[in-house]
Amino acid sequence: MNPDTTLQALVERYLDERHRLGFSARTQAYALRSFARHVHAVGHVGPITVEVMADWARSDSHASSDPRTWARRLKLLRSFMRWLLQFEPGCEVPADAIFGRLPDRQAPHIYSEQEIIDLLAAARQLGPAPSLRGIVYETLFGLLASTGMRISEALALTNADVDLKQGMLTIHLAKFGKSRQVPLHPSTVEALRLYRGRRDLAGVSAQDEAPFFVGTRGRRRGMPLGDRQVHRVFIELRERMGWLNRGAHHAPRIHDLRHTFVVRRIVLWQAQGVDVDQAMLSLSTYVGHAMVTNTYWYLSAVPELMALAAGRFETFMSLSEVRHA
Repeated sequence: MNPDTTLQALVERYLDERHRLGFSARTQAYALRSFARHVHAVGHVGPITVEVMADWARSDSHASSDPRTWARRLKLLRSFMRWLLQFEPGCEVPADAIFGRLPDRQAPHIYSEQEIIDLLAAARQLGPAPSLRGIVYETLFGLLASTGMRISEALALTNADVDLKQGMLTIHLAKFGKSRQVPLHPSTVEALRLYRGRRDLAGVSAQDEAPFFVGTRGRRRGMPLGDRQVHRVFIELRERMGWLNRGAHHAPRIHDLRHTFVVRRIVLWQAQGVDVDQAMLSLSTYVGHAMVTNTYWYLSAVPELMALAAGRFETFMSLSEVRHA
């Protein structure tokens, strides 16, 4: 590496450029900063090699021995390393088969209704009493489960973005630089109204530009709730409840609440006799997918929906046979 430019500085420059282009890359940002710290800690000097990257990929915080986990971590470095070549031509770009090829996406954990009920109940009990901490997390996790929002979108909400009179959320420049409005179910509106009332009575700022979800302790009180803080709380609750993991990731995740929302909506449409193909575009728009094909992915990758996909294929083949009879 150029001694006058640290890897940490280059990571921040890359992330800033990506942000200005409209990309939201929290997972990649966390990984790249972790990688920069690793390179500094091991005292590596000179062009970054695949060996250095592979060593970092194998040292994940979960101490995983699964090559697929290492491959996913290494994949997070690939676009940054291509970008870095313009400044450090001697650096290497990791191939996508070092730890074996990955499927594009892995099957998520789809929460049962009881698991969501238990999660919200456990969040409600978070102390210390009588602080806002319990209702903050209960409301946040409930909003994710009832709307399929990304955690980054929920944490970025300001008071002005939450219109409880109209029952509407406004999400600004989310992933892929898109903005959208999210209509809310009346029960969700009521839960948000209860939370905001409790929060306002506690003296937290109700100004339009103030964050909707706030920290409740110490210097973080009234400040935007942090992503890492939320994930730490979720992991604590998940371990307390001891869920059986039904997904392909290392454990159930917050993001699986989003997957669960999509799957439950498609299953409900099927039960109601709704034309799933006709409704898929509206669902894709509601959850903020860049392409409707990202929504159709669930039909082939999630066990709860594979039977639906198989049934649709059988119907198609039966109609085809009739036409050609």
